Amino acid sequence: MNAGKVVLILFGGVVLLFSLGLVIAGGLALGIERAFTDESGFFAVRSTYLARDAAAIVLSAPIAGHGPRRSAVILRVSVTATDPGKSLFVGIGARRDVEDYLAGAGYDEITGYESPHRRLTWRVHAGTAAPQPSAAAQGVWRVSASGAGTQTLAWRLEPGEWSLVLMNADGSKGIRVAGSIGARAPWLFGVGLAVLLAGIALLAVGIVLIALATRRPETAAAQPASAAPAAPGAFPLVLGGEKTEPLSPWLWLVKWFLLIPHFFVLGLLWFGAAAVWVIALFAILFTGRYPKRLFDFTVGVLRWTWRVGFYGCQALGTDRYPPFTLRAGGYPADLDVAYPGALSRGRALVKWWLLAIPHYIVLACLQGGVGVHYGGLVLILAIFGMVSVLFTGHYPNDLFALVLGINRWSYRVLAYVGLLTDQYPPFRLDQ
Repeated sequence: MNAGKVVLILFGGVVLLFSLGLVIAGGLALGIERAFTDESGFFAVRSTYLARDAAAIVLSAPIAGHGPRRSAVILRVSVTATDPGKSLFVGIGARRDVEDYLAGAGYDEITGYESPHRRLTWRVHAGTAAPQPSAAAQGVWRVSASGAGTQTLAWRLEPGEWSLVLMNADGSKGIRVAGSIGARAPWLFGVGLAVLLAGIALLAVGIVLIALATRRPETAAAQPASAAPAAPGAFPLVLGGEKTEPLSPWLWLVKWFLLIPHFFVLGLLWFGAAAVWVIALFAILFTGRYPKRLFDFTVGVLRWTWRVGFYGCQALGTDRYPPFTLRAGGYPADLDVAYPGALSRGRALVKWWLLAIPHYIVLACLQGGVGVHYGGLVLILAIFGMVSVLFTGHYPNDLFALVLGINRWSYRVLAYVGLLTDQYPPFRLDQ
């Protein structure tokens, strides 16, 4: 696979992952808009019972924004007196005007909500004066409603400091009501639909890009020699590494720094491989096959990763700097996976999370993860090998074989959960 096709697959993979994010976000927005709103399109909290002996109940809040421009969000307040014969007043006004109106009156202000105790917190404003009963005519209210029975008001949010006031219409003390607050965002459906359609369009673009990169199979002559093929009946992944002595006793201390360019490229490659994995999963579910060109790309990413690990702290088996290529051959470490042909559709849904759990547990200790993680026992063993090189000039063969075996186990599991094979990885270190 040439560099142009690799770049096209990477770019297509990035587009695909971004499009999936848009599709999920748009779908969630539409789902929330439909599932959690009432028949009027309002998100509403459940009705809450309020009982206070004050002349008014006040809830104040700042609304962000600049200038007089009104928001598209509409606030709805609905209150009902527990005494059917009681008339209520509910209004919204500028906070300073409300404070002037209630000056000298005893009122209670809601300051917050304690979630563990599921109760409101209050600030009591002492006073003996009673608000004027004709509250709706005071000229301080942006919007208000008054009368017997259920009172409802709707207000389009505006920037500023605002207060919601609830009181008896005659200004008397003692408020007993059930009330709820809701909000409606008319733009939510449109934004959600636009994001969903944009995600679907980008999904199509990503699929086309990857299809263009994989439409023409390369000739067999273009493929360099790879690792030796697996024996019949053996696990289809073949991982090899040739220790190239003499090894520097000090170079391993800075290999992590020398590999920074590879880490950057591998980050992009694995991003593309993640997108390819999603495509392959659906391809296997519908066709029972892993697309050959995508299969070769994923194997190439594993091969590149293994070479970087062999040079670095997964093995420290060579001082030869790894090449920037997905191709097989030409380096002391190599990896190959036999193309499986048909794959189980049902197994593709469970092998990467459920069936591989025993291997995940083992590899969490041996490798600090699966395949591409740098840590755990394998790092300690590789460092022991370098200490031996420092004092003896030789990396012990048995220790090197153990390091190679742990990596082989890890990459077998990675190939299995990567959907490259249906053959269950063996619990052993040898080939």
